Amino acid sequence: MRTFVLRARAAPTESHKLLASIGHDAHSEILAHTLMNAIFVAQSHRPDVIVYLVLESTQDFSRTIRFEVNAMHEIGGFDERALLGKVAKALDASRGMGKEETRPVESGVTVQTVAFERLVQTLAEDHPLFLMDPKGTPIGEQAFAGNPCFLLTDHIPMPKKIVPSLERMGAKKITLGPTMLFASQCVVLIHHALDQR
Repeated sequence: MRTFVLRARAAPTESHKLLASIGHDAHSEILAHTLMNAIFVAQSHRPDVIVYLVLESTQDFSRTIRFEVNAMHEIGGFDERALLGKVAKALDASRGMGKEETRPVESGVTVQTVAFERLVQTLAEDHPLFLMDPKGTPIGEQAFAGNPCFLLTDHIPMPKKIVPSLERMGAKKITLGPTMLFASQCVVLIHHALDQR
């Protein structure tokens, strides 16, 4: 199993605002691109992949949307509109939720009111964690065992102050090279690196 967590710090947690922010400063399209590259291959989808999208621009609680490919029956296309439609549906389902609640949205999709750090704490219990960092170990030199979990961010970099706490949870820094890439591009290169093993 491969797990990807995208921390989308600028993404709104209200569906209408999310859809209105495509192509604007919040860059909500990053959610769709990352989801697409994580779960699809030509004419099919990848089994054994889980994607968490953590949307943080909110009046109350972050929304964490979990996509488990093996349990998804109707993916409904891989264009931006279809994928962001799934995200918007999850946000609508989350209305009225209290802190750290979970609700099913549809087969293979759930939404939680859980923050990024809390999510990572939970994942650290049974996943080796890997954080994208230009100064990390080159991915070709890093060993991967078990069910690796990769921590990514949108166009807003991960806050430096959180990195030590991620490392205390066991996160190892890895790099895909000196050029800063989009999260969606990182996902493709991570899949490729693991496919070669």
